[in-house]
Amino acid sequence: MPFFWKPYTSDVTNFIGELKAKKPTLEAEQRAGRALLWDKQLDRSALADYSAAKVPQSPYVYFTRPKQR
Repeated sequence: MPFFWKPYTSDVTNFIGELKAKKPTLEAEQRAGRALLWDKQLDRSALADYSAAKVPQSPYVYFTRPKQR
C-alpha cells in the first residue's frame, strides 16, 4: 500500500462529520427527541387487555353478512 493512500469517505459521511463539528449538541438533541416520541414504558396489563379484546376480522371485509334470526 502506498504511503499517500488514505481511506475513502463519502460525501454523506463528510457532511455528517461537518454537521456534528458545527453543532456538538446535535446527538444529544436527537436522543432527547427519540426519548420524547419512542422510548416509552408500556403498561403490560393494559396491553394484555387490548389484545384479549380484539375481534377477529372476517376474511372478506367488504361483504356484510345478513343478520341471522
